[in-house]
Amino acid sequence: MLSYTVYSEAGGVGKTSLTANLAVAHARAGLKPLVVPLDPQDGDLSRLLGVDSDRADSSADNLVRHMVNSPRGPFEDLIRTAEGVDVVPEHNMLSDLSDHLAREQSKAEDLGDAYNIYAQLQRVLREGGVGDRYDVLLCDPPATESDHLYNAIYATRNLVIPVEPSWKGQASVEGLAELATNFADQLNIEVGVLGAIPNGVKNTSDQREMLADIEFPTPEVIGDRTSLMEGCWKQQCSAFRYVQEHRSRRRDYEVETLAQLDRIARFLESELGIEAPNAPEPGALEEPA
Repeated sequence: MLSYTVYSEAGGVGKTSLTANLAVAHARAGLKPLVVPLDPQDGDLSRLLGVDSDRADSSADNLVRHMVNSPRGPFEDLIRTAEGVDVVPEHNMLSDLSDHLAREQSKAEDLGDAYNIYAQLQRVLREGGVGDRYDVLLCDPPATESDHLYNAIYATRNLVIPVEPSWKGQASVEGLAELATNFADQLNIEVGVLGAIPNGVKNTSDQREMLADIEFPTPEVIGDRTSLMEGCWKQQCSAFRYVQEHRSRRRDYEVETLAQLDRIARFLESELGIEAPNAPEPGALEEPA
């Protein structure tokens, strides 16, 4: 199974939009993706794909309850589906995830048991049979160093880094590489970087210089697509569905962006030796009926 966490220390780089669109790109190619978003703030991936109806319902079962061994039902009942992508929707309890995990750790230590705070998402996914049921696992943690991030990294062991095309963004990439290395050393695990995806690039000389310094593979460089992505948030859908169903006419640069998303998905699959069974022509869309 291909598994990765899409993460950047810099906010506003399109991390959540990239995660959702890559998940749809994997699904378009006949793979079965599961997305686990972990952002405690509103404006999250669950909202983007229109599966956040239970977020504020305190009685609803949710991922945090499963991570602290207090579920109200089976794991598979958490899953919602949008555009061929299965999603474990975010819930407001994610805001208190660290407190819940700390209490579980304290209880375990009082009983003399070992407890790894960062391994709880991996445990839930393993017990839920995710490795047998899915081809791709994507995690979308908040853009802050937190237990959400570390659980995502521990579960996926790979990073995909959306890059802000600025020297501030470059610094965040370097900081992330150091953070991942330190975390891997601390927990005696291996964490790899599958690639960096520059996003919102306007092709200035400074940006070209910055892109040349990125030490990770950059399979595609995505231009400024603010209008396209804002439209996706408004209509609560992926860029693929937005262009297909909500644009009155096809714009070549937007279709090329869809092709880039498809090519990034194929690149990530190839990094783990996965061949998508029905990969479409990059960017190809069915014409509306």
